[in-house]
Amino acid sequence: MGSEVFHSFVLIFSGAAIVASLALFGRQPLLVAYIVLGATLGPYGTGIIPDVHLISEISHIGIIFLLFLLGLDMQPQSLFNVLKKVTHVTLISSVIFAATGYTIAYLFGFTHLENLIIGAAMMFSSTIIGIKLLPTTILHHRHIGDMMVGMLLMQDFIAIFVLLILLSGENGQIDIGQIGITLLALPLLILACIAAVRYLLIPLFARFDRIGEYVFLLAIGWCLGVSATAEHLGLSAEIGAFLAGITIANSPIAQYIALSLKPLRDFFLVMFFFSLGAQFNLGLLPEIIIPALVLGVAMLMIKPLSFRYLLHRQSEKNRFAWDIGCRLGQISEFSLLIAYVAFNASLIGVLASHLIQAAAILTFLLSSYIVILNFPNPIAIKDSLRRD
Repeated sequence: MGSEVFHSFVLIFSGAAIVASLALFGRQPLLVAYIVLGATLGPYGTGIIPDVHLISEISHIGIIFLLFLLGLDMQPQSLFNVLKKVTHVTLISSVIFAATGYTIAYLFGFTHLENLIIGAAMMFSSTIIGIKLLPTTILHHRHIGDMMVGMLLMQDFIAIFVLLILLSGENGQIDIGQIGITLLALPLLILACIAAVRYLLIPLFARFDRIGEYVFLLAIGWCLGVSATAEHLGLSAEIGAFLAGITIANSPIAQYIALSLKPLRDFFLVMFFFSLGAQFNLGLLPEIIIPALVLGVAMLMIKPLSFRYLLHRQSEKNRFAWDIGCRLGQISEFSLLIAYVAFNASLIGVLASHLIQAAAILTFLLSSYIVILNFPNPIAIKDSLRRD
């Protein structure tokens, strides 16, 4: 078993280094490269890595760290004004995207529950692509950066709520009673986290902040400890990680923790996207290619148009509104997570899960090219558009 795991790690990370290099030369998102590598090496591709179950289990930690860091980046005070501006646009656009996804899935004969989940997966835009293709000067010093971050955070809140519902499901059914218990447990966990941070973590960080190794270990212990507690209370490890992050977001040491954990998060996320690709059954592609194309192209058209219209109605300049709309014109990595969670809970079938994944990958590719060729970004092909 040990040599099998080592062999798998060698193939995953050596292969990822190669395909990531090719992806960067081709101006492609890295996560798409990892998914393609998984599909190539996995049991439905060449079969070089025949069993990805253990890799999938390990990679789950990457999602936990992703949500922990997402919570760390949320500063309620500084974002409050921006969130007020984008809440209206984000909620209305989410309804439009969900309705579009539901309608397309319905036309292709999926079940009512699958239609709802496919629609929910369409509501979000990619944080990775949206932020990575935004020049740093614009991200931190321009109105467009504030608006994009605010809209993505609002979408993240909605995604967390959707995941909360899906994680209550089992054997193809949503457990309403479990959702109620979960919602009651949630405020109790939040209060417990706030108390622990105030009376335990902050004093420890303040006393030993010069010992980087200790800060690193305490942050990981806090993240995983709250995740395990949340799971025990009927929530989920992901929700627990998010709460662990947001409750220490105001700490002076939060940004140091975020920087320290990003390499660890990236390590596990490579495995997550690899395992996602490895579990993608290429044999099902002929059955989903048409609905995936329709769904993906529909999102690529409707998302920019909807954002442009709603932002323009909110007194934003037309060029500004169109810029944001195109940058947020893809499906999200959260959509992949929703497909993964819903399928594991038997809420959707394999075709619906693969439909979401295929449509997401398609929009990642095409949306990246749209931004690279038309708007300022760090990896533009045209010198006139390249901005660091």
